[in-house]
Order: sequence, then C-alpha cells, then structure tokens
Amino acid sequence: MSAQHKIGSGFGHDSTADDVLAGIDLTGKLAIVTGGYSGLGLETTKALAKAGAHVVVPARRPDAARDVLGELAEVDELDLGSLESVKAFAERFLASGRSVDIVIDNAAIMASPETRVGPGWEAQFATNHLGHFALVNRLWPAIAAGGGARVVSVSSTGHRRSDIRWDDLEFRLGYDKWEAYGQAKTANVLFAVQLDALGKDSGVRAFALHPGGILTPLQRHLDKQEMVDFGWIDEDGNPLNPAFKSPEQGAATQVWAATSPQLEGLGGVFLEDCEVAEVSTDDAPGVRPYAIDPASAERLWTVSAQLTGVNAFG
Repeated sequence: MSAQHKIGSGFGHDSTADDVLAGIDLTGKLAIVTGGYSGLGLETTKALAKAGAHVVVPARRPDAARDVLGELAEVDELDLGSLESVKAFAERFLASGRSVDIVIDNAAIMASPETRVGPGWEAQFATNHLGHFALVNRLWPAIAAGGGARVVSVSSTGHRRSDIRWDDLEFRLGYDKWEAYGQAKTANVLFAVQLDALGKDSGVRAFALHPGGILTPLQRHLDKQEMVDFGWIDEDGNPLNPAFKSPEQGAATQVWAATSPQLEGLGGVFLEDCEVAEVSTDDAPGVRPYAIDPASAERLWTVSAQLTGVNAFG
C-alpha cells in the first residue's frame, strides 16, 4: 500500500518555517542547505539556525553568501554545474570528520535559456538533479554516519510539465525551457524515491516536495511580460496570484520535511503545504504517478550514476 496519502499534519498553505519548528530543538544538528543564501534557501537557513542547527551553505558565489549570511551559517564554495566543484566541496567536508543530519537540496535554476555545462549536459537537468545526485552520493559517509539523517529534494509542481525524456535527456533534438524544467523537477522526485529505498536500512530517509508558488530570484530567467501573461504579477511588478506564498511560508514544507517527528517512519514520498500529497492525474493538487514510480526511480539512479561516475551504493 502506498504511503502517498495525507497524514493530517495540522499545518497547511499558510504555515511558516517557524510554525513547523515550534517546539523543535535542533541544537547539535548539522544541516547542509544548497542555495541557502537567497529566496527560500535563505528563509530555510534562518529558520534552522534559529532552532539551534549549525547550517552549512555551499554557494556558487561564496563571497555573496557571506555578505548575506554573516555569522548565521558556515559558507563554502560549490558549483552544482561542475562535478569537480562538487567533489572538492565533499572532500573538504568529509575531511572535517563531521556527520550530517539534514541535507536540503534547495538550489535550482528555472526556465533558463538553453545552456550546456560539464560535458555538454542541459543545464537545468545538470544543476537541479545531477549536481545534487553527485553531492549526496559523495557526502553519503557523513549522511549515513548518524543513523537518522533526512535528505530533502526540493521539486515543484513543475514536475507536471514533463516525465523523464529517456530518449533525449539532454534536449539534443530541440530545446524547450519549460519541458527541461519539468524533467529536472521530476528527476528531483525520483531521486528522493530511490535514495529512500537505498538509504532507509541505514536510517536515512528522503523526501521530495513542492514548496508552493513564491516570487524569488528563481524567476530571474523570466522576463516581466512572461510573468504578467502567467498572471503572477501586474504591469507594475506587484504579485497578483492569491495562491502565492511569502518566502517564510514557502520555506515551511522543506523545513517540515527535514525536521518533523510527524514523518518518522515515512520516506520516499512527495509533500506539499506541509502535508503528504495525494497522487493526482488531473488538475487537482498532488504528485503525478510517473514521478514516484519505483522502476523509473531506479532507472534514473542508474543513468545518473553512469553520467556522474558517482554511486555510493554501487
């Protein structure tokens, strides 16, 4: 029987990261938050640090991250689009001898112009999925060390735009920025499904989620007219969509995924609005069946390991 059903968390769309952390003491816990210095990542870092966690923020622009975070978090350098950078960060961290309690794969790019990174990979798939895949696999000794860590993969409803394009992962036959984003976000969910299957015997559980619609720097590749046409903002740049969340609300589901005792014994499921989502095949909220398919998750893991040359379970 699938665990992909609501559990009655008592939280919802308007809950904030502070709300879901009420009464939770993270003193002595170490959390790694990619992209933890802007948008949802910044609110996530703030909330975890406020609850007592030591937060490590690997950043493509570490100086900018330090300017934003000050003493709030430990900053190191990481470019998810470079396997060499991922390896270097992981080696530095592992050399510190510390274990990891929480990993939040939060950094992402969305609907970017066609860009190639590494050996010619499509940038959204490479950055949003492959970089995080390599990072978690390289950090696995530290993640598994404590016997109770959680890995949180930040996806979105964007996963509804595309399943994995098994015959053209890299969009060699024509690029569509929204399909590429959709594929990357589906990959984020399938990654959590398979990581949970592989890691739960070590006490590590994994979750994927939709944080909600939020206006953050994630939209930097969209022009204003595109967001007006979507009904996100008006001509003056003011938010229009009543379903959109504040950054504090947007960070709540990933913080809940990383810390909530309500999720004990669960894993490999897709969350939204601080709740386990239902499976959806229509316009209703929820997760598409293809994004939580165990066979697809295993297949994507194998492909990702081949592409990156990294597999902690191989």
